[in-house]
Amino acid sequence: MTDFTKILDKAKEIELKMKESQENIKKIKVEGISGSGSVKVVLDGEGEMCKIEISDEILKEDKVIVEDLIIAAHNKAKAELKLKTNEEISKTAGGFNIPGFKWPL
Repeated sequence: MTDFTKILDKAKEIELKMKESQENIKKIKVEGISGSGSVKVVLDGEGEMCKIEISDEILKEDKVIVEDLIIAAHNKAKAELKLKTNEEISKTAGGFNIPGFKWPL
């Protein structure tokens, strides 16, 4: 019975660490920059865009170029968020690999 108790205790410990990790992930802010700094997108830990900066100079360009730069900046921010999220989960999980489980993002 002791082994089962240890398993339950470990599961509770992991659950607490994962909740802490989720809170840490929510606090993450990442930015993606494109067009030599003319477009900057900031995402929060949940992938929501919380800020976008577009330089006055780039607004003089064709609409298609501006749209492409926004997409590029967003994609860079999303890739950075995925990296930071995976780092946080790996740090918290301490190498627990759950077969068949895919982390969000």
